[in-house]
Amino acid sequence: MSRYFRVLQLFWGTAIAAELEYRLNFLIATLSSICSLAGSLFGLFLFYQGDYTFENWSWEEALIVLGIFTILQGFSAIFLAPNLNQIVKHVQQGTLDFVLLKPISSQFWLSTRTVSPWGLPDLAFGLILIGYAGGRLQLAPTAYLLGILPLSLGLLSLYSLWFMLGATSIWFVKIYNVTEVLRGLIEAGRFPIVAYPAAYRFFFTFVIPVAFLTTIPAETLLQRGDATWVVGAAVLAIALFYVSRLFWNFALRFYTSASS
Repeated sequence: MSRYFRVLQLFWGTAIAAELEYRLNFLIATLSSICSLAGSLFGLFLFYQGDYTFENWSWEEALIVLGIFTILQGFSAIFLAPNLNQIVKHVQQGTLDFVLLKPISSQFWLSTRTVSPWGLPDLAFGLILIGYAGGRLQLAPTAYLLGILPLSLGLLSLYSLWFMLGATSIWFVKIYNVTEVLRGLIEAGRFPIVAYPAAYRFFFTFVIPVAFLTTIPAETLLQRGDATWVVGAAVLAIALFYVSRLFWNFALRFYTSASS
């Protein structure tokens, strides 16, 4: 583990140093995050401008869901997109050969090789939104701590799904559209799951687990969620991560080396 930790330090140290050479990008990323958040807030406001509210969700509670979704976007921009979207290029250009030859886990290398600081504004805005809504709801500090576990499990589930989609590039080289479809489906998580009809709730819970990414962490933070859902989130996250490892090893059996 210590060896992997040292490798991670080298990876992220060099990645951040390279990214900071283009500091104007941080300003652009911040402006983009502000515009995206403003659009999300406006969309949510359209639902709440009259007497209508999502079932059992007040305006402040819905803001917490949006804040968690914004954190999810920041996490994706910092860790997932810069790494997992590169799997396709490694397969196309044959550089996956060099990854497989390294004396560390290829999944670890592909998942952590770089990091992008341009998702930090989304993380900051998400935390601010949650803090503002939580303050209005007078949430206790322990409530925020309770929300960390289901949120972390949701992030692990999202990583596993994204990685498995990236691994399919071994068979289908051009899968950019597939990852965009996943990101589009995750957009549904900006609203509480009760905002959708029953059929969509089933789909976003048991087919594409969007509810486990935002709604369930929000309900846990609000201290009104059922512990069964948190246990389900843990089982789902661990199962998806385990399956992603099995799937990657299975996919490598069909990888044709560029040197062969």
